[in-house]
Amino acid sequence: MNKKPVRFRTIAEYLTEGILSGRFDPTRRLPSEMELARKFQSSRPTVARAMLEVQNLGLIERRVGSGTFIKTGAASPAKPNEPMGAFGLVVAGLGLGGNEVLDQICSEISRLSEQHGYVTLRGEIPLTEAGAAGLTLNEAQDVTRTLIKRHVKGVFFAPLELPERRTAVNIQIAQSFVDAGISVVLLDREILDFPERSPYDLVGIDNFSAAYNLARHLVSQGRTRVRFMARPKFPSTTDLRMAGARDALLREGLQVEDEWAFFGAPGDQAFVRQLIKRPQPDAIICANDRTAARLMQTLIALGIRIPEHIAIGSFDDVEYATLISPTLTTVRQPCKEIAAVAMRLMDDRLQYPLLAPRSVSLATQVIARRSTGA
Repeated sequence: MNKKPVRFRTIAEYLTEGILSGRFDPTRRLPSEMELARKFQSSRPTVARAMLEVQNLGLIERRVGSGTFIKTGAASPAKPNEPMGAFGLVVAGLGLGGNEVLDQICSEISRLSEQHGYVTLRGEIPLTEAGAAGLTLNEAQDVTRTLIKRHVKGVFFAPLELPERRTAVNIQIAQSFVDAGISVVLLDREILDFPERSPYDLVGIDNFSAAYNLARHLVSQGRTRVRFMARPKFPSTTDLRMAGARDALLREGLQVEDEWAFFGAPGDQAFVRQLIKRPQPDAIICANDRTAARLMQTLIALGIRIPEHIAIGSFDDVEYATLISPTLTTVRQPCKEIAAVAMRLMDDRLQYPLLAPRSVSLATQVIARRSTGA
């Protein structure tokens, strides 16, 4: 019977654990790609990906003509069982295009962690073919167990959006870390559904104000019939965005329809026809850029011109917001500032574990582009 192929993550964890525990001699060359391929009965590309993963953690360096060595200062001279100077990142599809905003935030957290003398380790949460995170409670326990065994001091956790029983899975992940004495800082969104609040520190944007300002921008462009659109099973941030946009429209003296918020797949033409049913809206606010980009494609296929017939606005300001046509008006997230605040919250939590949980909401900026006629 053929053995199950070894994933690159297994090899990366083998190297990371060996470096941080002191099992590898920091004065000698690490096993080569060929040696690791034989040990794990894996392919060279798989091993190369694992080596790049460990290199991105700041633990190793590749020396041309000499091989791979432990980076100076990365290997701890402490006893093998002593807690490691590491933080965990638990984010679905990190580095795999799951969420460009969270990728940027986590990259900055990794950089800041290195400045503070820590490394960052990832708790792997894969994505399905549809781009959603899918975890059972047992799989969630596997994710937490991996980081707990590596003695991380704290974990930055972006609660999962779409798995079945997501609240139970998210609570399981956070509580497992707390039970192990590991501090948790939430990124971007809450574990619990709006308006409930969990007992963890949280940093993200002020979603209510962001949506309020985006809606006011649409009104300033002469739009008076505004609707909101999101995919089903949306996170608590979307509740806040709906509330902020609705409040802005009412304060501008505009009528908000009873059915002004629609939830469905932006690529489904039947759903989109319902979204733009008469009286046809002259503007649609989408929950995020990914949703907006797909909706724009569907609207164009249905013969709707943007922004002449319908203006589109959304949130995040990811890279392709400037690549699609027309370019997308969106709310820019301050990723570096979010990461810096998250690090400060983590530092405070480690020093003062009994502090009351804090929620920090950062200001945003509306970036006006062609999709709203700007």
